[in-house]
Amino acid sequence: MAEASRWREGGTPKHKLKYRREVEIRTTLQELLVYFIFLINLCILTFGMVNPHMYYLNKVMSSLFLDTSVPGDERTNFKSVRSITDFWKFMEGPLLEGLYWDSWYNNKQPYNLKNSSRIYYENILLGVPRVRQLKVRNNTCKVYSSFQSLMSECYDKYTYENEDLSDFGLKHDTEWKYSTSNSNSPWHWGFVGMYGNGGYIFTLSKSKYKTKDKFIDLRLNSWITRGTRVIFIDFSLYNANVNLFCIIRLVAEFPATGGILTSWQFYSVKLLRYVSYYDYFIASCEITFCIFLIVFTTQEVKKMKEFKSAYFKSIWNWIELLLLVLCFMAISFNTYCNIQIFLSLGQLLENTEKYSDFYSLAYWHIYYNNIIAITIFFAWIKNMFLAIINDTYSEVKADYSIARRPDFELGKMIKKSYKNALEKLKLKKDQKDEDREMKRSRDLVEQARREGFDENETESAKQMKKWKERLEKKYYSTETEDDYQPVTQQEFRELFLYAVELEKELHYVSLKLNQVMRKFSALQN
Repeated sequence: MAEASRWREGGTPKHKLKYRREVEIRTTLQELLVYFIFLINLCILTFGMVNPHMYYLNKVMSSLFLDTSVPGDERTNFKSVRSITDFWKFMEGPLLEGLYWDSWYNNKQPYNLKNSSRIYYENILLGVPRVRQLKVRNNTCKVYSSFQSLMSECYDKYTYENEDLSDFGLKHDTEWKYSTSNSNSPWHWGFVGMYGNGGYIFTLSKSKYKTKDKFIDLRLNSWITRGTRVIFIDFSLYNANVNLFCIIRLVAEFPATGGILTSWQFYSVKLLRYVSYYDYFIASCEITFCIFLIVFTTQEVKKMKEFKSAYFKSIWNWIELLLLVLCFMAISFNTYCNIQIFLSLGQLLENTEKYSDFYSLAYWHIYYNNIIAITIFFAWIKNMFLAIINDTYSEVKADYSIARRPDFELGKMIKKSYKNALEKLKLKKDQKDEDREMKRSRDLVEQARREGFDENETESAKQMKKWKERLEKKYYSTETEDDYQPVTQQEFRELFLYAVELEKELHYVSLKLNQVMRKFSALQN
C-alpha cells in the first residue's frame, strides 16, 4: 500500500494527486477505447461475411425444390413425401424439372449454356448432382419366435455395425455396388441416425432425358429396398452476380418403423472471399483482429504469472479465457477453410462430368460463422461488464473520499437519528426542561440500553469500532489537504466490505434505537 504509506508520512502534494487522477482517467479511457475498437472490428468481421443475397438465394432454391408439387398432384412435394411411391414421383417430377433449365420460357436458347444447366437462368449447376443410398443388412435384429413363421427378415436401425456393404440388385453399375468415399465431409446427423459418407452412389447425366430414364430403371428394378435407411441428393450452384455458392442437400430417411422422414440443408456461402475492394477491407480487419488477439493473450499471460492460482478464482477471468479460446478457434477455422478452398476449388471445377463436393467446404464455413457469432456475444458481455465496473468504481470511490473524513462519525449519525426520533414522538421539550431532566434521562436511557442490547451485541459493536479505527488509520491522514485520495483495487475491496458491514450495523442500530425509544417512552409514562 504505497499510497497509504505516503499519507502517514505526511501526505502527497496536491499537484501530484491531481496529476495521478488525470493519469488514471486517461488510462481508463484508453483501455475502453482500445476494447471498443476491437469490438467494432469484430462486428465488421461478423456482419461483413453475410448479406441479404444469402437469404434470398436460399429462399428461391428452397421454394423450387421443396414446395414445387408433382404435376397432377398438388398435395405431393418433397416436404410431404411419406412413401416410396411419393419419393419416386418427386424424383421424376419436381427434382428433374428443377435441375434442368436448358431453354428460355419461350423454348428458345437464350445464350451458350456450354453443356451446363442454369437454374433460374442465373445459377450455374456445378458438375452433376449425386444420389447416395445407405442400407442395413438383413437379420440385424431378432424376430420373436412366435412371429418367425410370419416374418423371417428383420432390418434394424442404421448404425455403422449394421451397414450393408454387399452388392445387390443388378450388380453391374455403381448404384448397385457399395462404394467407399474419400470425402472429407463430416457424418450427417439425421432424425434417426448418424450416417457415414459411403454407400450405393450414382451421378445424374447432363441430359434431362437420360436422367429420367435412369430414375425409371431404378424404380422398376427396386433400387429402394426394405434395408434402405437413407437417401441423399447433393448438388451445388454458383451465382456469379452475387458471388455466392449454394450447396444443397435433400435427405430422405427410411426409419425402421416405416414411412419417410424428409429434411434439407441449404448453405449459401461466400467461398471466394477476396474479390472486391470491400473484401480486401475485410481482410485488413482480419489482420487487425489477429493483432488484437496477440496483445490480449500477452496481457492474460502476464496476469496469470502475477496472480498465479488467484487468477482462476474470478469468473470474469474465465470469460476472458473463453473469449481468447473462441478467437483462436475462429482463426483456425478460417485458415482451414481458405486453405481447402485454395486446394480444392480448381479440382472441383476441372471436370464438369463429375460430382463437385462443396458440402465439406460449406460445412466448415458455417461453423466458422457460428464461432464468430458466439465470440462477439461474449465480447459484448465483457464490454458491458467493463462499462458497469468503471462507472461503479468511480462513484463508490468518490463516495469513500467523503466517507473517510473525521466528521463522518457513527456517533453523530446516531445522535441525529435520536433527536429526529424525539421530535417525531413529540418528546423533545424546551431547553430548560431538558437541562432539568438530563440526569434522569441518562439513567433511563442507560437502563433501556442495557435491557435492549445483550453482551454479544455489545461485543460486536466494539469489534466494529476497532475495525473502523484501523481503516481510518490506514487510509486517512489529516495532513492531506486534498479531498481526493487514490484507492488501489485491494484497498477498494476492503473499503467495500467495510461499507457493507457499516450498512448492516446502521440498520441494526436503527432497530435497537426504536426499541430504546419505545422502552424510554414507557418508562416516562
